[in-house]
Amino acid sequence: WPSLYNPVIEVGRSGFGLATQPGGSYLQQPDDIFRFTLYWSLIFHIPFNFIAGTYAFLNFLFPPARPTNGFPLLSPSLTRVSPSPSPQEWPKPPRVNARRSRLTFALLVLLTFLSLSLISAVVGAAVVGFVLAGVYKAGGFYMSTWIPFVWAVIQSLVGLLGIWPSVIDII
Repeated sequence: WPSLYNPVIEVGRSGFGLATQPGGSYLQQPDDIFRFTLYWSLIFHIPFNFIAGTYAFLNFLFPPARPTNGFPLLSPSLTRVSPSPSPQEWPKPPRVNARRSRLTFALLVLLTFLSLSLISAVVGAAVVGFVLAGVYKAGGFYMSTWIPFVWAVIQSLVGLLGIWPSVIDII
């Protein structure tokens, strides 16, 4: 399935100088290059975003427990300055969306991560795939099936750099 072959035949001395090596698979049509880049982008892109989305999903579904003391790191004062009601005595404001549960919001977050992952993989594969097709066609080269694989890995790692720190800050 996306025709990866043993890359040793490319660097071996037996067919040095030939444009294509026996036993190798090569891409020439821009649609094929895009399709291979899309497959590999989806394979590498979606798991990263699924992990980050699952982390966000679990944080929204099961938020961390709040400390019972207002200031857990400070020692409690011995005297009260003013008689103010404790936090348990304050009335709770009404919920904005009483019908929307925490699970619904967490699922929306997970589905947003997955849909944005799919969109970014398709757009990234289109840009990278057709740029690669143009460069290889302009140079008159045959493209190995390993090239879309490598560029999909690069694209996914760059996407991972962009997703992880911002998600942690938001959550």
